[in-house]
This record gives sequence, C-alpha cells and structure tokens, in this order.
Amino acid sequence: MDGWFKTKESGNFPVIGVESPAGQLLGFASYGTFRAWPAYKYSVEHSVYVHKDHRGKGLGRILMQKLIAAAQEQNYHILIGGIEATNTESITLHERLGFVHAGTIRQAGFKFQRWLDLSFYQLILQTPTNPSDT
Repeated sequence: MDGWFKTKESGNFPVIGVESPAGQLLGFASYGTFRAWPAYKYSVEHSVYVHKDHRGKGLGRILMQKLIAAAQEQNYHILIGGIEATNTESITLHERLGFVHAGTIRQAGFKFQRWLDLSFYQLILQTPTNPSDT
C-alpha cells in the first residue's frame, strides 16, 4: 500500500475516506491518471470502495460527491469509472450522479473463476475553463 499512497501523493491525487465515530474506515475513494500521454491530462480514472457491511447507507454517494468536487477544483474535465458490468449498485450510483455509459470491454478481467466485462462510465465536468495543449 505504501507504493499506492506514494503514487497518489506524487500525482497530487486525493484519497478521501469516511470513518465511523470509532475511527474504523468504512469506505474510500480516489482517482489517478487515466492514460499517461499528455493529451489525456484532463482525464482521471476513479475508484470508490465501501466496506460490504456499510453499503446502502449513502457512503458511496458522499465519497463520489467529494471526489467530483476535488476533480473540479483540480481542473479535470472527465471522471472515468471502470465498473464490472454486473455491479448494478455501482452503476446505479454513477448514473444518479450524472455519469453515462461510455462503452464495455468484454471479458477484460478474470476473477471468481469467470470472465468479467468492464463497463466504463464517464462524467464530463465544466472544467477547466481554459484548457491548454502544454
């Protein structure tokens, strides 16, 4: 995990968490580089995780709203989420926040002894106001 945190820190990418009153981490969200080439500098790919015992309580929405605000503050233009295609809870959350389906890569992953399809959802932000090629 040290490498993951160092990558987030060096890229100035947020790591946003929600804790219980007792200090237990209930969920977290972050984003990072979508593609490493300069043309994609205004696009970031995000992840949001909520502990299985705390799903359905609105924590994912809170985390995503904070992540969207951070992306706007940092002048990103596109938030991209890669979601396993049968994860209807995550898809519904993203759609309620204004994300739209941008495409699906069939059999992109293998987990739980089966092939998984990866659906991409995107949210276009009104930032930056003055994008630049440099």
